[in-house]
Amino acid sequence: MVYFSRLLLSFSLLAVGLASPVKRTVAQVEADIASISSQVTTLDNAINAFPATGGSLTAALAIHTDATNLETTLNKGTTDVKATGTVDDADGNTILNSVTAFEPTILDALKGIAAKEPAFAALPIGGIPALILADLKTLRTDTGAFAQALIAAAPADLKSEATTIANTIDAGFATAIAAYS
Repeated sequence: MVYFSRLLLSFSLLAVGLASPVKRTVAQVEADIASISSQVTTLDNAINAFPATGGSLTAALAIHTDATNLETTLNKGTTDVKATGTVDDADGNTILNSVTAFEPTILDALKGIAAKEPAFAALPIGGIPALILADLKTLRTDTGAFAQALIAAAPADLKSEATTIANTIDAGFATAIAAYS
């Protein structure tokens, strides 16, 4: 009975240890942002390569895959930012500069996807515009969560600038979603 109690206590302590949140580092957040930036570029390139007429189902589904990959990375980034906590001014500036660097790319992708709605609607298989709309809504939610986590972790003097970037990107999502609604 004593052995069983010790075994139960050991498993309980192990479970608590595994369930405890793991503290992340600013370096991990920066790596996440680099990954997000890379995936935003990949998505933007795929959208730009999709023709205004005569696109293929394969290319449209590749855009969906790129969006799904970005969603996963955004969620990981959000988790890591929350686990890192508040950052100092130097790290906050580095993170803000990294996000600012890919802001034009995500806005270009959103503008491009909105402009190409007729091309997606013209594909011989229906449902692609609905799939893109679902991706846009999910990406908007995931991007918003990531932005809010970054704003919460930012030093006080950077929160305003970070909020402006988040609002600009959100407005880009609103425009793209409106094109598919």
